[in-house]
Amino acid sequence: MTMAAALRQAGFEVNRAADGEQCLAMARERRPDVLVLDLMMPKLDGFQVLEQLQGDPQMAEISVIVCSAKDYKTEIEQAGELGAVDFLAKPVSRQKLVDAVAAALGTAEVARDAGVDSDMVQVAEYNPQIRSATATTIRLWGTRGSIPVSGPDYVRHGGNTTCMEVVSGDTHILFDAGSGIRDAGRALAAAGPRPVHLFITHTHWDHIQGFPFFSPAYIPGYEIDIHAPHNVDKDVESIFGGQLDRAYFPVQMEDMQAQLRFADLVEGSLQIGDVTITWAHAVHPGAAVGYKIQVGDRRLAFFPDNEFLKGYLGDPADLAPNDERLAVHREQLAFLADVDVLIHEAQYTNPEYGSKVGWGHSSVGNACALVGLIQPEHWIVPHHDPDHTDDDLQHKLSLTRQILRDLGSSAQVSHGHDGMIEYL
Repeated sequence: MTMAAALRQAGFEVNRAADGEQCLAMARERRPDVLVLDLMMPKLDGFQVLEQLQGDPQMAEISVIVCSAKDYKTEIEQAGELGAVDFLAKPVSRQKLVDAVAAALGTAEVARDAGVDSDMVQVAEYNPQIRSATATTIRLWGTRGSIPVSGPDYVRHGGNTTCMEVVSGDTHILFDAGSGIRDAGRALAAAGPRPVHLFITHTHWDHIQGFPFFSPAYIPGYEIDIHAPHNVDKDVESIFGGQLDRAYFPVQMEDMQAQLRFADLVEGSLQIGDVTITWAHAVHPGAAVGYKIQVGDRRLAFFPDNEFLKGYLGDPADLAPNDERLAVHREQLAFLADVDVLIHEAQYTNPEYGSKVGWGHSSVGNACALVGLIQPEHWIVPHHDPDHTDDDLQHKLSLTRQILRDLGSSAQVSHGHDGMIEYL
């Protein structure tokens, strides 16, 4: 039995429209008491009809019931915001339809709970790799810059965008929320609810795009503190919420059942368990920082985006420690002077960098100059260009090692890859 027939049999007078335009014209001409509206219609869809009805004061008394197979939470909420008094998911039983129309005839405010049941959120079982019981563990969950990549040319290094985890005892701290945070979240979810801190270097897309897929955010009992540098245009909560806008994603921030707290970084440092975290400005467009993580007397620095020696195209061997071209980097050099492990990008080869000046990323030569000046024990290179294949990166690593030898640096250098584990 059709919906129209079911309503007629129940005693209602029914008129049918063939498309959205005809529906709107008939509504204006006949002023029905109740309008049962599908969302997927030709010419004008249901939301367009609702918008026009809402914008016409003479149509305000029409009670609209949306009845659609598109019963996603986003559609339910948006229909309510546009004035619909109820939402019925197709297929709908005759009795439910009749009851809804009868209720709408009595009131224009039929409530519907659009909340997400916690049973809808499930986390697949995932076994994290064994980590050290004594040393601080560093794990790179994503090491690609700009955009995730996949395919046979990216097997050795991986294709997830930036995410790093530092684990010290029971303290779990994440840095950046690129697509790699999805796997990090699966590992954390397998271990059960706990406090988690997430530090963002900057809010460009490749450093936050994985957050909607971070499993712990949907699980009650998790407490997630999100720290980011102050952005003059939007606060950090608005930035994270923006990518969960229903125009881009089917789940909104209010569906995340973990306790989320957002905070701008301020001057000073943060102590989390036995881990001390400080930060300094990075040379990168927008509000951007790099972090230093200290546990005991060991120090790690994380600078995935930093254009050291911006605009310099010369030989790194020509830079003396007192070179005036280093003047703008003195604060950053002092910040990094005592690090044992440096995680710092070198996204472009020297020939590539000539056309990329001002993009916020270092050349291999300029990054080698930084390492030569601060002399860490170990340099791990992350944030690989999405156009650089595994073979390209292997060639780049050989070049990097040669430049460091020429500079007389004893630092060990390796390329970061997805899943890489090191100890501080």
